[in-house]
Amino acid sequence: MPEILLSTLNARYTHASLGLRYLFANLGVLQVQSELVEFTISMRPLDIVEQILAKKPKIVGFGVYIWNVTETTAVVSLLKMLQPQLIIIIGGPEVSYEAEGQTISQQADYVVSGTAEQSLRELCIQLLTGQTPKEKFIQSPLLALAQLNLPYEHYTDTDIKQRFVYVEASRGCPFKCEFCLSALDKTAYPFELNKFLTEMEQLWQRGLRHFKFVDRTFNLKIATTQLILEFFLERLDADTFLHFELVPDHLPDVLKECIQRFPAGSLQFEIGIQTFNPEVQALISRKQDNDKSIENLRWLRQHSAAHLHTDLIFGLPGEDLVSFAQGFDQLVALHPHEIQVGILKRLRGAPIIRHTEAFGLIFNPYPPYNILATDRIDPFTMQQMNRFARYWDLIGNSGRFEHSLDLLLGETPFARFWVVSEQLQQRSGQTHQIALPRLFKLVHDIALSDLELSETFTEQLLADYARSGQKGEIPFVPGLRQRAVQQAGTDTRKQRQVRHTLDHS
Repeated sequence: MPEILLSTLNARYTHASLGLRYLFANLGVLQVQSELVEFTISMRPLDIVEQILAKKPKIVGFGVYIWNVTETTAVVSLLKMLQPQLIIIIGGPEVSYEAEGQTISQQADYVVSGTAEQSLRELCIQLLTGQTPKEKFIQSPLLALAQLNLPYEHYTDTDIKQRFVYVEASRGCPFKCEFCLSALDKTAYPFELNKFLTEMEQLWQRGLRHFKFVDRTFNLKIATTQLILEFFLERLDADTFLHFELVPDHLPDVLKECIQRFPAGSLQFEIGIQTFNPEVQALISRKQDNDKSIENLRWLRQHSAAHLHTDLIFGLPGEDLVSFAQGFDQLVALHPHEIQVGILKRLRGAPIIRHTEAFGLIFNPYPPYNILATDRIDPFTMQQMNRFARYWDLIGNSGRFEHSLDLLLGETPFARFWVVSEQLQQRSGQTHQIALPRLFKLVHDIALSDLELSETFTEQLLADYARSGQKGEIPFVPGLRQRAVQQAGTDTRKQRQVRHTLDHS
């Protein structure tokens, strides 16, 4: 039985915790007495507790994040009720700042803040040798990356086959965007490149083909970026998939040339725009050349096969609905594959809190600490925007409306989709678990009745529905069955036959 158990509650089974594996890799002599075990937030807390207690550990460490703090608090509470002598250590971003007043911190025996690879090891050595640490709240020192053992050998074969495997070529961020905890970093620190690539080679040889880089600024140092991309280009096969987060206004020609060599389906870029409003950018300390960002996004869309996932944040101090709508329309015009409409959250420790009074920021006191209102956005508009974001995921980001989306959005994408989201709420009363045929019918009805679109939209929607794989009668065209649309395919003559059927149904 392990004396030390390292654990966390992941958002989904497919997520494998990189942080937990770093802690395990750096336990030193204690590693043989330790075990790593992961759960998910969908599990019942009592079932998690049962599995933990069955292993009879002396120490349990939990990684605590914004997405699992509620569930982890319940687990810690139950553990303390059932086995008070069990030593519980918590760490992670959610308890690295403002920890003293949190319920989970009060229940835990020790709270380790910051990068805890060294601090956790030293704390566990003290506890297992009968020493009593002086402090409950332990601040971790900043470690040189060369001091760390890399964690990648602790991804199991099951992880490699079934789960997302996260890697990092650097830590930290040189930018100071106040909505982000990385604003507290002094700069970005790279891992020694040859050592890192050796680890990537070992993962590759073990069969890993999907690499999700968690670096905040992957393209900060272009020479390093190029070497990493070249590493994968030399090994590229049909299953290769790489995910990177890019700085939007930093894409020199040497990197463009490298990106162009990747085929479709192998490269995904996450690109944070957040806001196009220069005044808001200055207010939140975000340095971004908007013109250059637009130019780079346009180039990536037109000259590369990379999948582009872009981000906007709603509720930033100083931004109203009109300003956000302008930014949304500007981004839609660049045709990224996805636009993630995020709602501002107050991450513990993030500097955004300094604007609370001046801009009337009201945050949800419960996770995920989302913004509820500002001096420019009332609570009702904020709630509608939450629904807008959810419906946009279902329609704009899902890829299911590839043919019909442009017609749906027209020349004023935000205004048009605002109508769609309002009508979807009124007609369905839900934002989740909308069956796909029903969603298509709702979108079709709203497009024709509220946006006054023509039958051309119906034809495009039929093409999208044909790709969805649904069977039976088309829900928004009574009398027309799926087989007719599927047979039409891309043959223009058959498409005309489908249109004829529509006209006479």
